[in-house]
Amino acid sequence: MSTVDVRKADGTNSGTVELPDEIFDAQASIPLMHQVVVAQLNAARQGTHKAKSRGEVAGGGKKPYKQKGTGRARQGSIRAPQFTGGGVVHGPVPRDYTQRVNKKMKAAALRGALSDRAREGRIHVVETFIEGETPKTKDALAVLRGITEARRVLVVLARDDEANWLSLRNEQSVHLLVADQLNTHDVLVADQVVFTSAALDEFLGVPAESSASADADSNEEG
Repeated sequence: MSTVDVRKADGTNSGTVELPDEIFDAQASIPLMHQVVVAQLNAARQGTHKAKSRGEVAGGGKKPYKQKGTGRARQGSIRAPQFTGGGVVHGPVPRDYTQRVNKKMKAAALRGALSDRAREGRIHVVETFIEGETPKTKDALAVLRGITEARRVLVVLARDDEANWLSLRNEQSVHLLVADQLNTHDVLVADQVVFTSAALDEFLGVPAESSASADADSNEEG
């Protein structure tokens, strides 16, 4: 079981946290991750694109010129595909791009992506980005830049962590997610992944009460 340092808002380390091997040291299957990511991107497509065929374009009911005697190729309508303003051959039509991917596949792909990032030292944990409940973008970015200068950072927050969310939501290099929305695509496109302690507990399914008691025990021991 690997461990990572937990950074405080003032930049110092408050200890370490263990990353379970079943999630952060699992075997990564590239074909599985590819399948899940493609399915996720396809699910985001609206599928409302549409081009008119020659039968749907207005006009063109009359033959443009007589069949014979002109020396030109015979034409039946000025709305044929070869004419400007004509219909489109095999154009896009509304469709559903959804691909079926079951929950076990999604979970396995996410474990593989997180494990890949963990093995490369790209998983980080902070207690919080700011002190107090008042959003402070400058302070939050100072903590984040103390961890990484990467251009694409995935920050995972607890669902009720409004102060940190408001502090980082306008930073272009940061992509924010709540713990229960963590997915394979966003992990793979990020250069670094940063959890808050609360978000990591929420993601791992650790009850808030047990997490608080564990912190209290560690403070007493210190």
